[in-house]
Amino acid sequence: MKISQLLADKGNAVMTIMPTDTVLDAAKLMAEHKIGALVVSYDKAHIDGLISERDIVRRLSQIAAPVVNEPVSSIMTSSVYVCQLDDEVNYVMQVMTENKVRHLPVVCDGKMCGMISIGDVVKSRIQELQTDAEHLLKYISAR
Repeated sequence: MKISQLLADKGNAVMTIMPTDTVLDAAKLMAEHKIGALVVSYDKAHIDGLISERDIVRRLSQIAAPVVNEPVSSIMTSSVYVCQLDDEVNYVMQVMTENKVRHLPVVCDGKMCGMISIGDVVKSRIQELQTDAEHLLKYISAR
């Protein structure tokens, strides 16, 4: 399955936050939308970074409470792995596993056009396996 198919099912909404917004703003936005990461972007089209729950926890463990008033840009991941619409889900799963990331923005013509999480990838893979199992059962039953 290609990422384009996954996004067609899931939708291509991407939650973004400005680099100058606070970490507290990011935490509130993630909690409100029940998501684990936000793309950091000045214009909601280009990727300046990514801030995840993990980034917040790591920083909290270093300096404690003052982190909530810091700008997102102070703790975001600047080097962001991305994927394309024509990438295979298995390839994206490999990128996530090898680089220990749980979120990949999808980029089309140099701009964001969606976001894929590890949950999306796992859900897609489970659906594929269920479909394969159903086909095998039908094949076996027909014999």
